[in-house]
Amino acid sequence: QVQLVESGGGLVQAGGSLSLSCAASGRSFSSYAMGWFRQAPGKEREFVAAISSSGAATYYGDSVKGRFTISRDNAKNTVYLQMSSLKPEDTAVYYCARKIAGGSYYQVPNFGSWGQGTQVTVSS
Repeated sequence: QVQLVESGGGLVQAGGSLSLSCAASGRSFSSYAMGWFRQAPGKEREFVAAISSSGAATYYGDSVKGRFTISRDNAKNTVYLQMSSLKPEDTAVYYCARKIAGGSYYQVPNFGSWGQGTQVTVSS
């Protein structure tokens, strides 16, 4: 059973930066792809970024491309999301998840083992 714990959320002004971490338990972290998603109040969960098991391939949602960077450290069982040029519309609870099914990296149903989430609030 994989458990994921996000950290690093907080309050930041527009234009600022924030770094999120997601620590995974278990010994097979390096064998599966990981993703970051977010959910704002009243909205559906939205794909943010994903990274392949080796870290060689990364994928980004259109709204964060060029501003966010996903990375991973398999030795530390951790995936990161570096966020810069933050906007008020980036405000949401951010979740990390493990890719549990084949197919698109961009689709929520292909991910599971969701963490509890960490709140990111961007003030204008």
